Amino acid sequence: MKLRRLDTAAADFEAEFQRVLHWSAETDAAIETRVAEILADVRARGDLAVLEYTARFDGLQVQGMADLEIGHAELQAALLQITPAQRRALESAAARVRSYHERQLEACGRSWQYRDEDGTLLGQKVTPLDRVGIYVPGGKAAYPSSVLMNAVPAQVAGVGEIVMVVPTPKGERNALVLAAAAVAGAHRVFTIGGAQAVGALAYGTATVPRVDKITGPGNAYVASAKRRVFGQVGIDMIAGPSEILVLADGSTPADWVAMDLFSQAEHDELAQSILLCPDAAYIDAVREAIERLLPEMPRRDVIRASLEGRGALILTRSMEEACEISNRIAPEHLEISSRDPHRWEPLLRHAGAIFLGAYTSESLGDYCAGPNHVLPTSGTARFSSPLGVYDFQKRSSLIEVSEAGAHILGPIAAELAYGEGLQAHARAAEMRLLPVSPAPKR
Repeated sequence: MKLRRLDTAAADFEAEFQRVLHWSAETDAAIETRVAEILADVRARGDLAVLEYTARFDGLQVQGMADLEIGHAELQAALLQITPAQRRALESAAARVRSYHERQLEACGRSWQYRDEDGTLLGQKVTPLDRVGIYVPGGKAAYPSSVLMNAVPAQVAGVGEIVMVVPTPKGERNALVLAAAAVAGAHRVFTIGGAQAVGALAYGTATVPRVDKITGPGNAYVASAKRRVFGQVGIDMIAGPSEILVLADGSTPADWVAMDLFSQAEHDELAQSILLCPDAAYIDAVREAIERLLPEMPRRDVIRASLEGRGALILTRSMEEACEISNRIAPEHLEISSRDPHRWEPLLRHAGAIFLGAYTSESLGDYCAGPNHVLPTSGTARFSSPLGVYDFQKRSSLIEVSEAGAHILGPIAAELAYGEGLQAHARAAEMRLLPVSPAPKR
């Protein structure tokens, strides 16, 4: 396998490192053009356009939109259709995800207010969104975990209506995905996908209700559509290929780390898996494990293409340097695979999710640990956060100024308003400083 091995002490490290990180988030011009056409068509023709694109792209011919909506009875039937082991796993994962997000709600999702010395009330009112759309991928694979990670925090936040869309190529409905929708509390489920689904959620049709925000990952067409409808609706993020970065001190079995690198590489050929380690012999052991374990992986061709195209094994001078490089990468998933992960965690500022210790495989976070698996990619963890309860809420400022407070704040506001040339602003504040004339008698 042609897997890059870099050394931070080498003269050409910086140039080679930049080649590893390079990935263009620019969407193909042909995709952008096609997505713009689809969105405009859905906005103009609504259900008819959605039906036509669903037939064209998913090979799903139906009589009307009613055939694309899955009722609660079918969702509940899916719960009975899956195996008892699958149901237990689904419900256990949902319970952990719900518990985590309930704690998140307690920490940051509540309204608050206070009164200062003059009796003025200040605060923040937190309210849930009325209606959200969650996009669940359904092309190359089925993702019940994505249902849980999007719908459960929306439910915990108190969203009034959760509308789920999921493509079902050739009409094949995945029972585990539908069962997840039942467990997670989706209110309506439509078997549509692609840019047309995003357009339907953003603009609304006769059948699909317009939502306030769209969350969930998808392919290049979905990402482009979300980018274009932003402003009409809110979106969570524009997700790029999946990423994992492993910081290792050599104490974890090499096979474990190799498999963790595989866990992201198997998503698609553009996924990125990187190992940072100060132990050259350990890097050799991980490389040997990769070569030995790869042939037994069902998705070995995808893993190989990912590792050869965007993967790297990087020898660092120290774990401290490894942490510095990690902050430059700002990875989606960051594993600290060391004897004392808490020693290194304070040095790490940028990551979507941080997995502490050898037993904390990234895959546990994907499915059932509790924190959300919808994470910022492509270095955006420098300024953005995982999907959470806060994504399904909005905040309104509360201000109630007392008469005494108006006499304190009025002169301040007026002075600044005059300085900005906004006389009406200043006068509005100054009027509250004058005695109020009694209302005329009738």
